[in-house]
Amino acid sequence: MERLRGALDFCIRHQTVLGYSIVSLLTAASEHIFSSVVFKCPCNSGNMLYGSVFLIVPAFILLLLGFMANARTWRLLTGSCPSEKATRQQGCNCSSWSTCARYCQVLVPVTARALVAPFTWIAVALLRANFYACAASGNRLIRDFICKDQGQECQKLLFKIPCDEKLSTKISSEFLSLEAQSQLIGWFLIAIIMTVALISTCVSRCCSPVSYLQLKFWKIYSKKEQELFEVKAKEHATKLAEINTNCFFEATDPAPFQTPSNEDWRKISFLYTFSSQEQYYSMIHKYVNTNRGNSTKFEEGGQNPTVLGFVDEAHTIESGF
Repeated sequence: MERLRGALDFCIRHQTVLGYSIVSLLTAASEHIFSSVVFKCPCNSGNMLYGSVFLIVPAFILLLLGFMANARTWRLLTGSCPSEKATRQQGCNCSSWSTCARYCQVLVPVTARALVAPFTWIAVALLRANFYACAASGNRLIRDFICKDQGQECQKLLFKIPCDEKLSTKISSEFLSLEAQSQLIGWFLIAIIMTVALISTCVSRCCSPVSYLQLKFWKIYSKKEQELFEVKAKEHATKLAEINTNCFFEATDPAPFQTPSNEDWRKISFLYTFSSQEQYYSMIHKYVNTNRGNSTKFEEGGQNPTVLGFVDEAHTIESGF
């Protein structure tokens, strides 16, 4: 039992890394299946189109799925385009530069997370070299470069290389094979991705407005608040459902029951901004300490540091689509 608890604690502490690892493994397994079972290079003038589609289109689909599966995407978009009447009441200008800048600031880390699976697909595909070899054999620039001064026979053989690797020895040994080119590009891509990821993580931590231990406490608080919010929300919803159901079947009027208004829900659904003047650990924390969001302090803006992105995800762990 202790070992199981220890394993669960380890998974919780490293859930982000484990999540990325699982996504990468599933993507790599999917690429292997596509490459081995589905992909069949035509070995003609359509090589370029066919190979490029298998290399790029699945990566684009994974990018879209990454946006759809990210909770911050739906927290950002839900209710962001209200009716004209609601917009006038709230005094909101959706076309303002500040709003656009805010959206871009949130979308950057969302996009970075969504790119994990697409880059994994492309990197694994390049290391296996099947897609690249097919696409490159039909590329005019590569064909003109390799088959320079070798006539039409070389170009015809180049089309057939993805279907028969032995043909590559009949063209030229002075250049790297298509498989070697693909693997070199794949390793360079992986090195670049890891370097950019490390630098961006270091920069976000260096620019963190809070210390390491406070950040650790903040994550604990967010987790506990999420758990308590879900428990209380289920209790509240169950009680309200019971009252309405009983009143329906008993044909009686319901007793007064306090429940948050639309405006209350809207206020705690705002994206979190950090302020060095007032320390709030979540939008609920800010809401209850600013007279139910009626204080001018609630409307005050602030920073949106990347390192605090987990705050907006605390109550939206389940994907919204």
